[in-house]
Amino acid sequence: MKIIFAVGLTLILGIGLALNAYAAGDATKGKAAYAVCAACHGANGMGNKALNSPQIAGQEPWYLERQLNNFKGGLRGANAKDPYGMQMRPMALTLANDEAVSDMAAYVSSMPVSKSSESTVKGDATAGKASYMICQTCHGPKGGGNKALNSPKLTGLQDWYIVRQLKNFKAGIRGTKSGDLFGMQMRPMAMTLANDEAINNVAAYIATFK
Repeated sequence: MKIIFAVGLTLILGIGLALNAYAAGDATKGKAAYAVCAACHGANGMGNKALNSPQIAGQEPWYLERQLNNFKGGLRGANAKDPYGMQMRPMALTLANDEAVSDMAAYVSSMPVSKSSESTVKGDATAGKASYMICQTCHGPKGGGNKALNSPKLTGLQDWYIVRQLKNFKAGIRGTKSGDLFGMQMRPMAMTLANDEAINNVAAYIATFK
């Protein structure tokens, strides 16, 4: 575990401060293109567990932009073991260019968070709090994120989605593609969680953030 943490810390120090330049998008144009996204993520961007679609409303625009580009470029959604990522990739490909991606990110980030996510994962939040000590180095003590470390905010994300993504990182479904520097930064952190119980506990703790 110490070795994994050391590797992760090296990645953070080595590439964590490397910021990509994101142009400010036009939220009005993004709203017009959002109809495709609304089918799964909802008109209010709050997601739909039945469709395996996470909450996206209010997420940081720089992170939304990066992930949309990752889907478009095949860094996400191109692994046969990631059926829900594969479901998302063609949606991202409807955005014709960087400007369209920026516009979409601007609109989604401007959407208000209209309700709290319901807890669906059975985990021990107290145990999760202890494990979260490693996570807070980048994501902050209350999951607020940190752009300087390329870490998105976790508040508002559904616990089931957090569980899935942590498992994806551990299994190498995310964070192993060449060019996905920040996914590679995250993977060793996920690997500090020894088993499904530990993952559920962290997700349960993150779900307490407001």
